[in-house]
Amino acid sequence: MTRMLIIGPPGSGKGTQAERISKQLGIVAISTGAIFRANVKGQTPLGLTAQKYLDAGDFVPDSVTNKMVRHRISEADAKSGFMLDGYPRTVAQVDYLDLILAERDRKLDVVLELSADNEELVARLLGRAKETGRSDDNEAVIRHRLDLYNEQTEAVVARYARRGILTQVHGSGGIDDVTQRVLYSLGRFVGVS
Repeated sequence: MTRMLIIGPPGSGKGTQAERISKQLGIVAISTGAIFRANVKGQTPLGLTAQKYLDAGDFVPDSVTNKMVRHRISEADAKSGFMLDGYPRTVAQVDYLDLILAERDRKLDVVLELSADNEELVARLLGRAKETGRSDDNEAVIRHRLDLYNEQTEAVVARYARRGILTQVHGSGGIDDVTQRVLYSLGRFVGVS
């Protein structure tokens, strides 16, 4: 039963690698982006609040995000393990996740950080915007999101590094190559076949 996070800047390949690695480990991949989009599409009160922030390229406030994540990791498919993609992004969210897990007498096994060059990230995200038509992916918003990521998540990465559960992998290159590097890196934390 593996409980893990995948973190990294927008466009670093978190979603792609989360799907691949979660299948390999037999756990569910949970994307906060997908949680947000489902709530927005369903026009839930939390979704309507989240939409305002997403459209501006800002992170959704903890008060909204935490409630969505708590609900999602309480669902049946997450009880046997999960990989969270896009959460936590702040130290306050780290503390909240610790609390949620402690209530279930659980803890995280590993935190995987993917990295990539900023210009590569911008190019990837602009390409994705053309393919998907996402309203929150234009160049100005993308650069704002990257700046926010760098400002807000540095302390999160440091916290998990101090705990000794952080592993870092560069997300550039072919998808299969990145997956192989990730699996190798995860090997010392969880059983990877």
